[in-house]
Amino acid sequence: MTVTVHVPLGDRAYDILIGSGLVADAGRRIAEQFPGAACAVVTDETVAALHAETLERGLAAAGIRFARVTVPAGEQSKSWARLEAVCEAVLAARLERGDLVVALGGGVVGDLAGFAAAVVRRGMRFVQIPTTLLAQVDSSVGGKTGINSPHGKNLIGAFHQPSLVLADTGILDTLSPREFRAGYAEVAKYGLIDDPAFFAWLEQHHRGVFAGGPERAEAIRISCAAKAAVVVRDEREDGDRALLNLGHTFAHAFERITRYDGRRLVHGEAVAVGLACAFRFSTRLGLAPGQDASRVEGHLRTVGLPTAIRQIPGWDAGAEAILDAMAQDKKVSRGALTFILARGIGQSFIARGVEAAAVREFLDADLSLP
Repeated sequence: MTVTVHVPLGDRAYDILIGSGLVADAGRRIAEQFPGAACAVVTDETVAALHAETLERGLAAAGIRFARVTVPAGEQSKSWARLEAVCEAVLAARLERGDLVVALGGGVVGDLAGFAAAVVRRGMRFVQIPTTLLAQVDSSVGGKTGINSPHGKNLIGAFHQPSLVLADTGILDTLSPREFRAGYAEVAKYGLIDDPAFFAWLEQHHRGVFAGGPERAEAIRISCAAKAAVVVRDEREDGDRALLNLGHTFAHAFERITRYDGRRLVHGEAVAVGLACAFRFSTRLGLAPGQDASRVEGHLRTVGLPTAIRQIPGWDAGAEAILDAMAQDKKVSRGALTFILARGIGQSFIARGVEAAAVREFLDADLSLP
């Protein structure tokens, strides 16, 4: 059974399809929606070995001309060098503006391929086929594309909406337990932002989400619908789309300090620590009750996610280094730090102009947690 979440953005509206077997069926669906279009399949080495042939068999059966573009797996591929290579490969395949870039992979591939689609021939259509839980519930929806800079994560990019998202729940069984847990942090985030009933549902049903039962598809559906609703209200993050960054000001700083080394820290793990930090910081500021922060930490620990900065392998940075990394974050405005804080579970809000001294004091205390 396939469930559809519609993203109503006028002439740029698109559907998110959620269900099992969508990679194998992608050729038929692409041919129906984009008749006559050829495509470049952008993927990474790990995903290509698992899923590229399944996708390409479907494309060939549907009579679609395609070229495969493969990049190394990992955050390091979100770079100028890889962007140039992908753009040149798309052009070398003689793809026209009306053709498609298909992103087959996790968040790295989706961000990279989407950015290439945004700039090649001044804008091509693209299809997201996210292969990780994190990408299915977050990065594949909403049109944020980009690459990293030595100055910080995702600082170079463009808003470019996909034309179709195919979230195949079946292929999530090929993820390592670590990668699936990392994606779950983004699922929990939606409950913590403004849906306390969903967070309570996750506390009761997280085992089904991990086991791959109907709870998994339902969690993905709710997450995608939540993100789509925010994107429609605020496509370019001028207002409350910033709420989707709950935990991310912390998380992006942790990733920058660890130099985007996935052996030490993957994005979802950074988000888990960031979510716990956001609630502890909110409690320290007298905004949120301590029992809510404890509840957030407890649930993240239950599913095997880290919740303290010192749990990041090899961590040796102090509060000043974290503050310096935060200063390059996209949420900084005129030099003032912006955080997403909370008055409780499901009660997040945008806190602008947070004093650096308050953040430093919190980090000094938080770094003492085991």
